[in-house]
Amino acid sequence: MAEDDAGRTPEVTAERTSAPGPRQAWAGLPWPVRTAVTWSACLVVVIAGSWLLGKIAVLLAPLAIALAGTLFLTALLDPVLLLLRRLRVPAAPAALLTILLLLGVLVGVGVLVWNLTASQFGELSQQLDQGLARSRDFVTSTLPITDAQLDRLIQQTRDGLSGSAPDPVGGARTAAEVAGSVLLALVLLFFLLKDGRSKWRWVLRRMTGPNRAITAAAGRVGWRTLGSYSRGTMIIAAIDALGIGLALVLLGVPLALPLALITFLGGFVPIIGATVAGAVAVLVALAANGPTTALLTLAAVIAVQQIEGNLLEPLIMKRQVQLHPAVILVVVTAGTLIAGIAGAFVSVPIAAVTWRVIDTVQRHREPSTAPPA
Repeated sequence: MAEDDAGRTPEVTAERTSAPGPRQAWAGLPWPVRTAVTWSACLVVVIAGSWLLGKIAVLLAPLAIALAGTLFLTALLDPVLLLLRRLRVPAAPAALLTILLLLGVLVGVGVLVWNLTASQFGELSQQLDQGLARSRDFVTSTLPITDAQLDRLIQQTRDGLSGSAPDPVGGARTAAEVAGSVLLALVLLFFLLKDGRSKWRWVLRRMTGPNRAITAAAGRVGWRTLGSYSRGTMIIAAIDALGIGLALVLLGVPLALPLALITFLGGFVPIIGATVAGAVAVLVALAANGPTTALLTLAAVIAVQQIEGNLLEPLIMKRQVQLHPAVILVVVTAGTLIAGIAGAFVSVPIAAVTWRVIDTVQRHREPSTAPPA
């Protein structure tokens, strides 16, 4: 039998040539199948990476929360620090004074709320009992439910709440983690206010060529965006407090000022802050003036929150973080679905900063004479 130059028989050579390899099999697939397989593989990689990042974030939740809070507060307090630096205050005292000012405002608000409400706690307790009794009579007289059924429903609710209550060990551990996160955030806040700009310049000095200018511009735009978001959040919290406080005054609900202050503080906590503040206002209205005023207060709280959430917040955040209102609503919803309240809190600044950084980098890399954004 004849052999070729490599010592292989013609039959073996023909067999190997005709056998389909991986490349031939892949090329033989229709293009829609190849496209679907490629995108599916990319999707699997993205999901796996997101899952891994989520597991790491859960394990490092106190650190992640402390870092997010530190960056938010640093961007919010940066104008105060710059003002002190213009007055020729050294970096360390300026950072310390800025933190003391923040703590002073928080403690002052807490003391003010306590002084306005402490003397009325006894009267409010009595009004609460009377309001609950009136609400009970209102429910049994207007709804097809008897006193026994209402008592059974209340007891089932109490049993469910007591069964879902966290154990003391878990509660103590959570409290310790929160306290540690707050302390860590304050320490990081001091160092970021004191050395943040010098550390950023140190990073820029390690870069060469056009990358230095691009990184400097992107960092400047991202930091400006984060600061604008912080100020926008404060504006929205003030609008909530003003609207709900005015409604409480018009309805004759007692403790309108401290309730407005609580609403302002709750505005810094996404979703749950405004909800809890509104629930407290409705409960006080129920205890003081009965179900009718409570329902009107509830309607006012819902109206203010809807106007703020669907109209004012997208418009304000659009001006502050340069995102379309529809994009903001989608990002907030996605962040809430992915990571709950924490996701809603960080989703908009992450999206805004990421978009502005990417846009700035692209503008610098485009061969254009137009100045970068």
